Amino acid sequence: MNPTSSLLEDIRNVNLSYLLLVQRLLNEDRDQAMFRLKLEPEMAKKLSDLPVSELAKLASSSQLLCHFALDSTEALTTLTGEGRTNDLQRTHEAILLAGRSDASEKVLSGGKRRG
Repeated sequence: MNPTSSLLEDIRNVNLSYLLLVQRLLNEDRDQAMFRLKLEPEMAKKLSDLPVSELAKLASSSQLLCHFALDSTEALTTLTGEGRTNDLQRTHEAILLAGRSDASEKVLSGGKRRG
């Protein structure tokens, strides 16, 4: 197996694992999953309704379907830095990650929030 085909196989495996996790999160608590995954209701419904055979097709993309949520080295440093992991730190992490999409959404929509 050459390095490229090995890499593509790894991407397919990550994609399938991610899609299965997405479905599980949506089935367990749709509202929380939509918040964590930053999904619109229509996309959440579509993803939760897809059969495994369709998930497998989608996972076969050569592109990663998930993305890295941290968009700055400061956020990465804050989340990986020294200190105790406690409820306050986890809350701060959630705020950092949730705030990222909100700011991006404002930029994409010209400063207006969709709702």
